[in-house]
Amino acid sequence: MARLGMFRSLWLTRLSQPAGERIIYRHALKSPPRRILELGLGTLNRTERLLDIARTAVAVADITYVGVDPFEGRGPGDPPGVSLKDAHRRLHDRAKVQLVPGGLDSLSRVCNRLTTFDLVVIAAPTDERQMSRCWFFLQRLTSPQTTIFTESASHTWSVMTKASLDALASQSVLQRAG
Repeated sequence: MARLGMFRSLWLTRLSQPAGERIIYRHALKSPPRRILELGLGTLNRTERLLDIARTAVAVADITYVGVDPFEGRGPGDPPGVSLKDAHRRLHDRAKVQLVPGGLDSLSRVCNRLTTFDLVVIAAPTDERQMSRCWFFLQRLTSPQTTIFTESASHTWSVMTKASLDALASQSVLQRAG
C-alpha cells in the first residue's frame, strides 16, 4: 500500500483541477474502493489519481480496475484521450487492470465476466443512444452499496442513486421492447 501524504490529499480534495472531480476524490478517501469501473477514461489524469487514492488503503493486488473507452477509435467530436497501449503502460502497476476498447455499449461484451463494483465513474457521454443501452448492463454490475458518479454535459459530477439507475435500466428495456 502506498502512502498519500496530507498535502497530496488536501490538494486532490480542495485544489486539483478540474474542480468538479474533487467530489470523487473525497469519496475515495472516505471509502477506498477495491473494484472500480470507469466509462470514458479521457487523458487518464482522473484514473491515475483515483487509483493512487485507492492504493493508500488497499494493496495493489486487491484493486480491480475496468476501463471502457474508445481509445484509438475516437472521433473528431470526442474529447481527447490516450491510446490503449499508453493506458496499459500507465496503469499496469496501479491495479489489476482490464481495458475494454470501444464505445459505451462495449460493456455488454464483458458484462457477464464481471462482478459488482464499489465505485462506478461515468464520464459525460458523447452518444446518448449508446448510454441508454448501457444502463441495463450497469444495473447488473452494481449493488445498493455501489457509489455511481456521473458527469453532466457541463462537466459537473453528481452521485446517481441505485433507484435512478434501476429506473433508467427499466426504461431502456421498455424502449427496446417497443
